[in-house]
Amino acid sequence: MNRPLFYLLTTLSWVAVSQTQAEPTLKQELSAYPNQLICEGYADNNWDLFIMNADGSKLKNLTQTKDVNELYPQVSPNGKMVAFVSDKGAGRKTVRSVWIMDLKTKKRIKVADYARQPFWSPDSKVLGYLPQEFKKFTPKDFSTKGIMFFDLKTKTSKPHPNPKLQHLYNPGFSPDGKWIVSTVHAGMGFKHADIFIEADGDKVIDCKVHGCRPSFSPDGKYLGWGASDHLIEVAPIHWTNGEPSLGEPIFKIIDKKNKIYHTEWSPNGKWITLSRGPIGKGDPTKPGTQMSAREIVGVYATGWNIFTTKISKNTTVNFKKENEGKTWVQITKDGQSYKEPDWIPTKK
Repeated sequence: MNRPLFYLLTTLSWVAVSQTQAEPTLKQELSAYPNQLICEGYADNNWDLFIMNADGSKLKNLTQTKDVNELYPQVSPNGKMVAFVSDKGAGRKTVRSVWIMDLKTKKRIKVADYARQPFWSPDSKVLGYLPQEFKKFTPKDFSTKGIMFFDLKTKTSKPHPNPKLQHLYNPGFSPDGKWIVSTVHAGMGFKHADIFIEADGDKVIDCKVHGCRPSFSPDGKYLGWGASDHLIEVAPIHWTNGEPSLGEPIFKIIDKKNKIYHTEWSPNGKWITLSRGPIGKGDPTKPGTQMSAREIVGVYATGWNIFTTKISKNTTVNFKKENEGKTWVQITKDGQSYKEPDWIPTKK
């Protein structure tokens, strides 16, 4: 064989092997990831819950209820149920209620009226929720007073032992069930803060960070939260004598143009999924919607979609167009007010 032909064949063989062994793209990784996503969305003048594969494929309307508005989906850790809020009425007469739906049978049970922002215990046996502060409705997410715990077996609710809890929003249990992390606004002696709340006691610990809507990683070792409208941070949690405190951020997501909100961890802890969209105040002419900032539950948010990034320590992900597919992936495409994403764990 002549030397030029030999070199050409060798080069082509090396390229073929290299392509075969190349790292999969983020989209390919998500396409192979078995867990599904769920979120709220607005279509045909109605809020519904939408379900899809991890990469956004096979998007479908899960609830399809033209006369009921479903929002804020929260999937149980065993992957069998989804809790959500449902709005009926309009304006200050809106009644927001917490419900639970079996993902297989679609059977529903009402947990409470004048309630919002449900969150699951790690064993899927108890659903926490926040009672509304006043019966007259406001879309302000911190218009809450106390925490209630609904027992799925007895179908009864009991209050958190700390009677001073007020103006909380976006609560979530730690994986061991001993702590609740939440944002508090203008209550409990705080102007605005993220706090750790003892799940069965009176202790309240300031996270000492700016921002809102915190979320525990699946292993309880990290906390993700919105440090501002355009910045999401992740920091390690230090557990000292069973009590949590935050270290310095080890991962950041930045978007200088659009708002980024609603941090949610994938079940394997490798991905962060979020809502992203333009700044605005909603459109109160849309049935079943409210007038407030677009990231708020029940506010029409045209152009908002779901996105996913892969976590890497000591890294900053920037939502620039040239980084699409490299450090972040757009999951939904048509901007139908897709917000509040959650992952559906493998059923246990």
